[in-house]
Amino acid sequence: MGLASIFEKIVGPNSNIAFMAYDGSKAGPDGSDVTIEVKSPIAVAYLAQAPGELGLARAYVSGHIDVHGDMYTLLDRMWNITTNDLTLAEKLDAVRALGPKPLLMRVPPPPQEMRRSTLARLGSRHAKQRDAEAIHHHYDVSNRFYEWVLGPSMAYTCAVFPRQDATLEEAQYTKFDLVARKLDLKPGMRLLDVGCGWGGMVMHAAREYGVKALGVTLSKQQAEWAQKAIVDAGLQDLAEVRFMDYRDVPEGGFDAVSSIGLTEHIGKDQLPAYFSSLYRKLKPGGRLLNHCITRPTSTEKTINKGGFINRYVFPDGELESVGHLTTQMENSGFEVRHEENLREHYARTLKFWCENLDDNWEDALQEVGHGTARVWRLYMAGCIVGFERNKVQLHQVLGVKLDDEGAAHFPLRPSIDWP
Repeated sequence: MGLASIFEKIVGPNSNIAFMAYDGSKAGPDGSDVTIEVKSPIAVAYLAQAPGELGLARAYVSGHIDVHGDMYTLLDRMWNITTNDLTLAEKLDAVRALGPKPLLMRVPPPPQEMRRSTLARLGSRHAKQRDAEAIHHHYDVSNRFYEWVLGPSMAYTCAVFPRQDATLEEAQYTKFDLVARKLDLKPGMRLLDVGCGWGGMVMHAAREYGVKALGVTLSKQQAEWAQKAIVDAGLQDLAEVRFMDYRDVPEGGFDAVSSIGLTEHIGKDQLPAYFSSLYRKLKPGGRLLNHCITRPTSTEKTINKGGFINRYVFPDGELESVGHLTTQMENSGFEVRHEENLREHYARTLKFWCENLDDNWEDALQEVGHGTARVWRLYMAGCIVGFERNKVQLHQVLGVKLDDEGAAHFPLRPSIDWP
């Protein structure tokens, strides 16, 4: 059996994907618009050592597999392997088909892979130093690279599209404004934005609502970029971003807290402490808006330690169901007042990011290197498939800290239209 046929067996014979390998073999339908090319024996070694998602990712990131055609189309056709990985029996069949030689060829993972041993030296999962390293691994790639991928908004979270033809910038503005309206921001209020990224929510609250806003991030590059953007926009009297763990913020008495894309990094066991910490930061009547990626049910694993996302993109990242998150919010004292799922919006957001990366591909290669650029192309295209097929969701949950009399200080009906 030729190598191309073996790879076809691993990916799936009915996927409408063509295969070709360095041994001259070919498989799959003629004329397919997507082809996987196996370029060297190292690709085979990666598959033998880790059959399925991780082995394929290692071979692609390191350049020993090439994809000819659209990455999203490829992953959409092989979505079962990219989201569920292979069963143990399928992995054993793949290793048998590859033969004994690749098993003897020990090749290290690409340098872009976060090794478990590296994180283990920094303490238990979600210890402060370990969290800082995990955030550094993903967010300190290059501000310039992020500018190319994210566009002018520098918002690395799900946008909210008010119309089918809305631009990414319109949708990111709509997202920040939706958060601001759910929090009922007004001039003179104080907002804490935890995991603030490049300061998009902080600047929006200050510029559009006259709010005094503090953002904190564990990425030094993000904090530096955001502080410069704040000064350039003339918002330094109202807005501030600090390079700081949210657990170390000394101030309290905030009118509102926004958490947009941080909860994924917190960890299931740390959620009670996380929500309790944010609860303590609020005044009575203050609101929390928690915006994060979730699992569709509570039956899935919260973390796939051997998966591509955990190894290459979000080390120690964990996703819970929205039911678990709301329970933890309630147990911490919050009354949950509103919740919505925006998963289709995240698929659309990711498509814009993928297009931006493709448009700036050559510059991206020069800035971050082939391996890192390939990680991003693979990761973002795969996430589109995940959101479209309901493997992951994006939820916003709004909670309030009741006053001593049990009052929520909410109108009987929202005074604004929440899309």
